[in-house]
Amino acid sequence: MSTDTKNRYIEAIGRRKTATARVRLTPSAKASFMVNEKELKDYFQTEDLQAIALSAMANGSAEGEKFTVTVQVVGGGIHAQAEAVRHGISRVLVERDENVKTALKKLGFLKRDSRAVERKKFGLKKARKAPTWSKR
Repeated sequence: MSTDTKNRYIEAIGRRKTATARVRLTPSAKASFMVNEKELKDYFQTEDLQAIALSAMANGSAEGEKFTVTVQVVGGGIHAQAEAVRHGISRVLVERDENVKTALKKLGFLKRDSRAVERKKFGLKKARKAPTWSKR
C-alpha cells in the first residue's frame, strides 16, 4: 500500500432533523477534532454536547489509534448538530472497519433519526391543535 492511500481521508455525511454534518477522518500522528474550523470544545461548549459528538469514537474506534477529524456542520440547532456529527463519525468508522458496525448499530448511532417538527396547518393554532370550539 502506498503512502498516498494510507493517509487518505474517509468521508461520510451524518444528519439529524435539519442539521447536516460532513465528517472527514484522516489517520495522523496526533489526535485533533475540528468543527467548522474551531476546536470541539469551542464549538460544542457543554460537556453533554461534547460527549454526544464523541460517543461514536469512544464506542467504535480502535484503541491507541489517532485521527484528525474535521467536520463541516450546517443547519438545525446545536443539539441536532452534535447528533449529526455522531451519525457522521459512526458512518466513517464503519466504512473504515466493518467490525465496529454491530456495536454502533446496537447503540443506535447508525440510524438516521428523522424525527422533525411537524409543520403548522392552515386553520389550526399549531400542527394539530385546533381552536377552541364554541357553539355560538
